[in-house]
Amino acid sequence: MVKTENSPAFIFTYLAVLASGAIFVPLNAAYTAPEVALLIEDAEPVLLVHASATPVPDEAQCPLRRATLEPDGSGMLSDLALSLAPRLEVAARGKDDLACILFTSGTTGRPKGAMLTHGNLSSNVAALCEIWRFSDADSILHALPMFHAHGLFVALHLGLYSAATIHMLPKFTADAVIERLGQVSVFMGVPTFYARLLADARFDRSLAGPLRLFISGSAPLLPSVFEEIEQRTGHRILERYGMTEAVMITSNPYEQVGRMPGTVGFPLPGVELRVVSADGAEMPEGEVGEIEIRGPNLCKGYWRREEATAKSFHADGFFRTGDTGFKDGEGRVTIAGRSKDLIISGGFNVYPAELEMLLAEVPGVKDIAIIGVPHPDFGEAVVAVLTVEGGLFVMEALERVAQEKLARFKQPKAVHVVDEFPRNAMGKILKNVLRDRYAASFSA
Repeated sequence: MVKTENSPAFIFTYLAVLASGAIFVPLNAAYTAPEVALLIEDAEPVLLVHASATPVPDEAQCPLRRATLEPDGSGMLSDLALSLAPRLEVAARGKDDLACILFTSGTTGRPKGAMLTHGNLSSNVAALCEIWRFSDADSILHALPMFHAHGLFVALHLGLYSAATIHMLPKFTADAVIERLGQVSVFMGVPTFYARLLADARFDRSLAGPLRLFISGSAPLLPSVFEEIEQRTGHRILERYGMTEAVMITSNPYEQVGRMPGTVGFPLPGVELRVVSADGAEMPEGEVGEIEIRGPNLCKGYWRREEATAKSFHADGFFRTGDTGFKDGEGRVTIAGRSKDLIISGGFNVYPAELEMLLAEVPGVKDIAIIGVPHPDFGEAVVAVLTVEGGLFVMEALERVAQEKLARFKQPKAVHVVDEFPRNAMGKILKNVLRDRYAASFSA
């Protein structure tokens, strides 16, 4: 289990774990100690590798072997590696053997570990390399977090698989990216990255024009942003669709003329995608239903979650993504929305149930609903809507709990106190009404 920032040493550690035949479990470096403790309890790792400054539970709470790995590559792990004789053999592993477990939360708020095999990862990078035309002549500007499937299994794997050059940044900043764009051929990012680049006058055709490919994913890209990028740089950005459980699923065409704003393109080679109704019938073209997928990229299931696995996988091998969308007459996919109230803020998944359970424990909170609303920078912002007992509730107490117990991207960017919630006949809070009510909260 590894919890540290981007660095070459992170990559070396990842490759060493796979070469040894072990299973790699990356964690968001922003997770708090309580969040990490929950994942340690679930995964039961044999080793926790972490930066000394990042929050982790103490050894009394989570007794296991530990080693530090700092962003500059120093630390106990590096010192230990230098003291040992080189071991160059690679453990034999088949396509069905586990390579990584990536945790993704569920509607219960309890994290689930997607079990990704060597076959899942190798088949996916081979398909991406083919359709995006990567070669050893490429150079990739890598500013994505390595604990995320986008940064680890897409940007990094494509660079390694094609023998391209990787220019890696510890994290995204507009200044750092603009400084290096002229040295690369490919840039991958989330919509938040592109919104921040567009806010800088230096991001123009003379700087970005020489690149061959801009890729966006992990959250919806507004058509207006797509169009502004094209006007500013001459590039029609390539959008794709993926998720932790299957890495990449669809992609717009490599040819710029075939890229359509607001769509995520076609299934990758070897991937099957269908859109179905609630009773499992395939939907006609243009009609919205739930997206289900099957292919060599699809994970084996959820770590120690037999019930969750059974609910998500059909007997025929298709996986219920929880996303809704539709296909046009050519088979091009458009994502219409997300079931299960998933929020994607800055490219990171935020699941309301996890936050609701935590913040409901704050004194004076009677009931709570977590929703996502449009945000010009993050795509979606997390918003908390509360009913409270006036004499007991203190806003600062809620903010303190959020700061101490939640990674920053999960913390509400706005809190609204209401007299009562809109509810249906069964008493369920109507989150769609709340989303409409607060949709303009962050508009210019």
